[in-house]
Amino acid sequence: CKGKLDPGQRIHPECIDGYAEAQAAKAERAEAKKARAAAKVERAETKKRLRELRPIREFLADAQAAFNAWVRARDEGLPCISCGELHPPELGPGGAWDAGHFLSRGAHPEKRFMADNVHRQCKVCNGGSAKNPAKALTVSQRYAIELQHRIGPERYAKLLEPIPVTKWTREQLTEIAATYRAKLKALKSNSKQGQA
Repeated sequence: CKGKLDPGQRIHPECIDGYAEAQAAKAERAEAKKARAAAKVERAETKKRLRELRPIREFLADAQAAFNAWVRARDEGLPCISCGELHPPELGPGGAWDAGHFLSRGAHPEKRFMADNVHRQCKVCNGGSAKNPAKALTVSQRYAIELQHRIGPERYAKLLEPIPVTKWTREQLTEIAATYRAKLKALKSNSKQGQA
């Protein structure tokens, strides 16, 4: 109300009910805001606790998937590093292309995220070679030859040098996944700009 107050008066007697209702509504809004903030903090803490309970293999799989997607996008337009095929047949889930490791993840887990060690490879060469030992030898020999052409003899020699085995932490794997997702996004963005 805009009415003039008498000396010593803080509110008009006829405005008390409206003022009390406004103050109660204000207090209710403040309480609801405080409850929403507490719920947000609780959700964040729950998410953190659940994240800590996830097995390390899930973080490793997530990081590997992000890295492999980046490798396939990086090598887009290049032929299979082993057989030279540019248009292999579609072979089920994931299409025709894999991110094939030259030095396998099993034998060299410390090199699983090294860009020079992983290249776009058709599913036949990457997965099928393990079923046929004679073919596996040919696939790996061709991979080695083409890899030297792509990265050069110095980087190839460096790739073959032993390095300490890394015991990945959840934080490192989360960072690897985020890094390669960002690189993939930038790569796709650059390719779209190049097409425009």
